[in-house]
Amino acid sequence: MDSRLLPLTGERAGDLNPGGDLDRHRLQLLRQAEIAERLAERSVVFLPLGTLEFHAQHLPIGLDALTAEGICLRAASARGGLVYPTLYYGTGGGHGTFPWSIIMPSGSEIGALLAHSLARLDDQGVELAVMFTGHFAPDQVAVVEGVAERWNEAGHRMRALGLSVNSVAGLPIEPDHAGRFETTLLHALLPGRVARDLIPEPLPGEIGEDPWGPGRYDPAHSLWGVIGPDPRDLDPDEAPTLLDACVRWVLGRVDGAMASES
Repeated sequence: MDSRLLPLTGERAGDLNPGGDLDRHRLQLLRQAEIAERLAERSVVFLPLGTLEFHAQHLPIGLDALTAEGICLRAASARGGLVYPTLYYGTGGGHGTFPWSIIMPSGSEIGALLAHSLARLDDQGVELAVMFTGHFAPDQVAVVEGVAERWNEAGHRMRALGLSVNSVAGLPIEPDHAGRFETTLLHALLPGRVARDLIPEPLPGEIGEDPWGPGRYDPAHSLWGVIGPDPRDLDPDEAPTLLDACVRWVLGRVDGAMASES
């Protein structure tokens, strides 16, 4: 049996490289004949999106894109398909003034880039394009969903999906920004890039506060930039389950879209 088609369970879901070499699904690394081979297995191209955005002291600024790419690669590894080079630009979220946050003031440029990419994928005979964003500010989600909706309404041969990580059904942890959700998800993909030891000890008055409150926007706060539950409470054992839920949901949406076209 082809190992890429084995179920996503347990350690496989959290493994950095499940079912073989993930690089065989990275579009930018492949020659034309290799691209044809991957599309013959399944004619799906994933387009992961994120942004460069401050994620407190313990996480890399590219987290949103890294998680989107990681989920897409595992979906492609499990069922087939290609993964487009990840777009490290996003819009919305209210974190534009944070350190190393490079966020577009609107989604017009991102939308235009995606629309042109879809047109070229359609020209290459791709059956389904899946835009998946790990940056899930409402403005960004509206971009990917809007591009997909307009594309499909235009009646193109290729179909498009616009998905976001916060839309995954049945998540065991509520989505947040640099909190327990995003920290746990990145831990499943790149545990070496999670450094909770860099988070300062809580200051007086921070215990029991609203984890979604304005205090987290204060550089003096021990959890500056964490909007959501304390990532110091991360349980590594939850990481594979969270990643598994994300990959399974994406695969379900892809399977549904492919079945509706058959």
